[in-house]
Amino acid sequence: MKTGDVTLEALATDLGRRLKAAGLMAAVAESCTGGWIAKALTDVPGSSGWFERGFVTYSDEAKQAMLGVRAATLGQHGAVSEAVVREMAEGAASWSRAQVTVAVSGIAGPDGGTPEKPVGLVWIAWRAASGEVTAREFSFKGDRDSVRFQAVLAALEGLRDGLSD
Repeated sequence: MKTGDVTLEALATDLGRRLKAAGLMAAVAESCTGGWIAKALTDVPGSSGWFERGFVTYSDEAKQAMLGVRAATLGQHGAVSEAVVREMAEGAASWSRAQVTVAVSGIAGPDGGTPEKPVGLVWIAWRAASGEVTAREFSFKGDRDSVRFQAVLAALEGLRDGLSD
């Protein structure tokens, strides 16, 4: 087992404990992470008590059909943007029984980057039980697997940090 896996396991376990204690369910909306966040959460025994569902919306069409992301938002800002991950986080809440959600969209590489949106650019949005959505831009370094792993870690840390002990 890689060190990173142990970190994800501990983080997901702690997040699950906090969600259960708060009586909350979580849902995830993933693009560049391809289901890795949902996998990390469902690797935890008992996760069915606090993990509601995951959406893997890799294409723009999937983001629209499964999460209600507006075509105009995608057209104006592109899939890797604050506006899109905010709509993804809201959509995950609307299309699930979850009170808290996280949404991720990014450019993991090795191709697909531009000067304006380079490889390693990832946007993450978190929707709190209150309905408040916060978003943050990240610039991760490394190869495709490393960028994706860092995005999963940041997504889980943000969910955990949004919950009280």
